[in-house]
This record gives sequence, structure tokens and C-alpha cells, in this order.
Amino acid sequence: MAGDELYRRYAARVFALCRRYLPSEEDAKDLMLETLVQALDKIDTYKYSGKGSLYGWISRIAINKALNQIKRRRWRTVRLDLRTHDDIPEPSEDEMVTIPADKIREWVSELPDMRKAVFNLHCIDGYSHQEIAGMLGISENGSTSILAKARKQLKEKITRYLKEQNK
Repeated sequence: MAGDELYRRYAARVFALCRRYLPSEEDAKDLMLETLVQALDKIDTYKYSGKGSLYGWISRIAINKALNQIKRRRWRTVRLDLRTHDDIPEPSEDEMVTIPADKIREWVSELPDMRKAVFNLHCIDGYSHQEIAGMLGISENGSTSILAKARKQLKEKITRYLKEQNK
């Protein structure tokens, strides 16, 4: 059955993609299933363009669905300390390799929804700020600003972690 094969081949990768964008494992699982069902329903619209293109097409469906969820919740208020911390030095490459990847994934997952979405779209998925602006219904400057805030928030966590490790 085509649905079983699609699930077997892509469920784990699509779930991991959804998990990057959504805060809860349950939401990511639901989105992964919705994505695979939609892919199966719309398989006649898929155009083969080389190896990996089916996963690319499916991942685009997942990202669009995740962004729609984020846009629906976007105006939820999140209280954060938004002070500027220009005095925090960038961690060195040597310091960064000492941080477990799971820790970095955890910190990214803790970002507010819009920051997490922009960070993932730009830094992980490689979209430009112009593309992100179109996907999220914000300005390019808004995308740039949100990314800067996400990076600043992550830099604070990294700096705090490195200080605790060096005690």
C-alpha cells in the first residue's frame, strides 16, 4: 500500500522536521501525520526533479503546515527580558564544540514560536529573509530583527552554560 510505504520512508524525517518548529512532541506527531496524509492525497501534483525531490516536496508541505500553526498563535504574549546584551562576547568555535548538540536543540526548541520559526527557516533550512517574510506574512526587516533576537537569546544561554561548565 502506498500510504504504508510513504510512512515507512518519511515519517521519522518529517517528524524531526516538525519537531524543530513545534513545541510539543504530540503536536509534531499530529503535524507529521497530517503532512503525510496530504502528500498522499496530492501526490498527483508532485513533479519529480531528481533524487530527493519527493522528500523536498513533502518537507515543504510540513514546513507550510507548521508555519500556519505558528501564524495562528503568533500574537500570543510571551514575557521575555528583551534588554540588549551587546556586552556578551561571541563564544569561540572551540567553546561551541564543547556544548552537546542535544543542549543546543533544547535551547532552540525553547525559543518563542516566531523566533524558532525564523531561526529554523534561515539557519537550518536556508531560506532568505525575503522568502521567510512571504511565508510568515511579515516584513524582511521583521524577519531580520526576529532572527537577531533569537540569536541573542541563544547566545545568552550558551554564555551561561559555558560559565557554569568552567566553574
